[in-house]
Amino acid sequence: MNGSQAGAPPLWRRIADRLGEEIDTGLWRPGDRLPSEAQLATRFGVNRHTLRRAVAELAAAGRLRVEQGRGTFVPPMPLLYRLGHRTRFSEAVLRQNRQPAWDLVRADIAPARGPVATALALRDGEPVIVLETLGTVDGRPVLLSDHRSPAERFPRLIDAFRSEGSITAALRRLGVEDYTRRSTRLAARPADPQEMRLLDLARGAPVLVSEGVNVDRAGVPIQWSLTRFAADRVEIVVDGDPGDATAESPAAPPAR
Repeated sequence: MNGSQAGAPPLWRRIADRLGEEIDTGLWRPGDRLPSEAQLATRFGVNRHTLRRAVAELAAAGRLRVEQGRGTFVPPMPLLYRLGHRTRFSEAVLRQNRQPAWDLVRADIAPARGPVATALALRDGEPVIVLETLGTVDGRPVLLSDHRSPAERFPRLIDAFRSEGSITAALRRLGVEDYTRRSTRLAARPADPQEMRLLDLARGAPVLVSEGVNVDRAGVPIQWSLTRFAADRVEIVVDGDPGDATAESPAAPPAR
């Protein structure tokens, strides 16, 4: 690539524009790793400093993602995730022709405290089943969820989840044919150390936090959940369907 001419954009800008065009036309697709820095510098006939500035410009615009020690990637398309009266992660992913999966991070029984007890209409200290799950899309972590349900009603929830591999299927196996979202609260904050590790986030990266309560067909609370989304991998759409009680006020501090 020839050097700058009078009135022409700087060399790094022309390289950034060329790479951007290649991404737009599908030469480089979401998830692809670009050639190495040395290979790109040779291709464009520039030094590494010029090449780095072009890549940095595209990274700042969200067109590329630079991972230390791994390379430069075209970021995957964000997951479009709808929060409404019926919210199902796996269904949302499959509708976008992508592959969902769940990993079980924690399965336990714990006492219900504070907002969890209130949300589930339990006395403080009553036992709840705790299922903490990591949701992935095409093998990349997208969300970390803490689900809590009354242990007295669902004593075999952990076994059902391990067998079915999904919260919805596990609840159906235990007699809950359908459930809906009674309320949702949204907030944003920096990721904590556990979230950075499990969601593969850099220090200071933001997470979107959704605190929700699900009820069965009779309106009885069956699940409190706290979900943390990797903010750069998801676009949240709040549906205003009938019966949706999505809160407009800031979320209360997440219970731990």
